[in-house]
Amino acid sequence: MKLTFLIASALAVASAATAAKAADIEFWYGNTGVIEKSIQDSCVAFNASQSQHKVTCVGQGSYEVAMQKAIAAYRAKKAPVLMQFFDAGTLDLMLSGAVEPVSTALPDVNWKDYLGGARSFYETAKGELLSQPYNGSTLILYGNREMLAKVGITSLPATYEALIDDARKLKDAGIDCPFATDGHPWRVLEQFAARHGAAIATKHNGYDGLDAVYSFNKGIVADHMQNLKAWRDAGLIRLQQDTKTGKYDAAFNTGECAMIEGSTGGYGAAYKALGDKVVIGLAPMYEGKTRHNTLIGGASIWIMKGHSPAELAAGKAFLDFLRRDDQQIEFAGKTGYLPMTGTAMVALKASGKSGDPQFATAELGVTSLDEPATEDSRGVRLGFYVQFRDVFMKETQKAFNGEKMMQQALDDAAQQGNDLLRRFEKTYSGAALQ
Repeated sequence: MKLTFLIASALAVASAATAAKAADIEFWYGNTGVIEKSIQDSCVAFNASQSQHKVTCVGQGSYEVAMQKAIAAYRAKKAPVLMQFFDAGTLDLMLSGAVEPVSTALPDVNWKDYLGGARSFYETAKGELLSQPYNGSTLILYGNREMLAKVGITSLPATYEALIDDARKLKDAGIDCPFATDGHPWRVLEQFAARHGAAIATKHNGYDGLDAVYSFNKGIVADHMQNLKAWRDAGLIRLQQDTKTGKYDAAFNTGECAMIEGSTGGYGAAYKALGDKVVIGLAPMYEGKTRHNTLIGGASIWIMKGHSPAELAAGKAFLDFLRRDDQQIEFAGKTGYLPMTGTAMVALKASGKSGDPQFATAELGVTSLDEPATEDSRGVRLGFYVQFRDVFMKETQKAFNGEKMMQQALDDAAQQGNDLLRRFEKTYSGAALQ
């Protein structure tokens, strides 16, 4: 009787301890469509893989909306344990006090296994990783093999000079949209500057201090924007509002446009629409310029503060699950995003699947991210950068529409951006970058 009682008591204590460690948590994300379906699949797989924890994945509709809701929820002490934030919000989150670095929460993980281009964007000056890279992408060049072949083009251009030569051939052959872009700063400013080794702001794009000022309105970035305006005026490129669909990527996928600069994350949709007509390559450079790394795009997963040990344990378990090689490979295959770690890339090659169409961007994207880096190609550490992207788009669109000269538009965008930086600096007066 006494032995039976002791055994029962021990089992009860063990059961209580297990229950105390178990938790139901939420993971908020900002994607829709194919990517959302893939995220939901990952959540279902995690919940089926173990019985201790449960994660509910909650879509917020967009990155911007998700970020606003998460900060509001944190202030109301109702934040999710895990939150997907996009690249542009990194500095805002660093200084918000609302998040805990993943390398602090999970000190035993080999974070150095993450791709250099991904790690540098989300890393502190001390080498701490702020968040776990998740749906990572970068910029590449897309071409329609069939359209290019009509004018004898057998490979994608490596330089902008060659791209425009090809565009002239296509236009002369009756193709009204040789190349399309939406003019978004992720493509024409951030990615362009990084791979050309140019800064968009002083202090190495803000990494060395909150007192940075924008500098993109001079030098190669300004030259490129003026070129884009001239090429559009000549009918060699189109903005997305010039296309039949009103979306530059949709214009490519429907066979209206022959080439675009787009995210690796868009490959799945392009291949579904065009099949083997899709050809991809590194984003072009200007002649005579040394190629450097492109930047990681997409988003990463952050741990938000204010939760119990049991909830944090559940969050860590989910991060561990997503970091597994097989999960990274499966997610990449479904979405076109890149495997984020060296071991996942090795596993992909060993699986024999790396040549399959759904993994077409993996090796190319990793190559682009791992080109030689400079102090100005690590990423962007600029406050209120989400708002600045809107400013850049608004001002440069005025120039494209002929309302002002491109140089004036860039100067105006820089001034308004500096006003945002000074507001941010004042908001976080005395704060030191990590």
